[in-house]
Amino acid sequence: MKTTPEPTPQKANFASIARHLTDAIVSGHFGVGTLLPTELELCKHYGTSRHTVRAALAELQQLGLVSRRKNVGTRVVSARPRAGFRPSLASVDDLVQFGEEHLRVVQSIAPEKLSGDLATELGCSAGSEWLRISSLRMVGDESALPIGWTDVYIDPGYAEIGELVKASPGALISSLIEERYDRQIAEIQQDVRAFTIVEGEVARKLQVKAGTSALKIVRRYFDADEELFEVSVSVHPADRFSVSMRLRR
Repeated sequence: MKTTPEPTPQKANFASIARHLTDAIVSGHFGVGTLLPTELELCKHYGTSRHTVRAALAELQQLGLVSRRKNVGTRVVSARPRAGFRPSLASVDDLVQFGEEHLRVVQSIAPEKLSGDLATELGCSAGSEWLRISSLRMVGDESALPIGWTDVYIDPGYAEIGELVKASPGALISSLIEERYDRQIAEIQQDVRAFTIVEGEVARKLQVKAGTSALKIVRRYFDADEELFEVSVSVHPADRFSVSMRLRR
């Protein structure tokens, strides 16, 4: 049984550990048929709790990379993750990290005055003005199929963020706002809606047929004063994305 490869992630949360172990499996460090280090060995290696390690191993299992059996251990069963994408989100930090793990390919940046159904969906006043940043989200490089289309609406006073977004395709827009304007995320409200129909330019960019069903996720970002400063609307083809959550008492 091989030891876990270096370097280890600086942030030993379950998502970073899962990504580190996934890279080790895909690269062949842990070959198909071999056992991963035990939970206790992984806890010691990453300097974290058993709960965090178990959550990371559950991610690998969801990706189809490992199987887990009591009194046997965690065995590598595949060197390639399953098709599609299923993030496990349990905190603001998990969501921020999820956003940072995907390549953003900006399609357009333009001011928009909200009205009608869009204003209602975003939870904003009709007639209010926002800056809309539309982009494709990719897993891997730009040659892969996009996992979704995202429209992000931010305060038009943050217009210079548009250039930073282009220059930093791996950075979450809310993180850029935090760094530049010191406006911290205190709460994220998320609404998940099924069976949105993809049409027009979005369908073409996502490389799906018009009329294809998709998952829609609306996220509203609030600061410590409970003021809304960003809203994102993401559309994901049904066969490329799902959402997993862990609830603990």
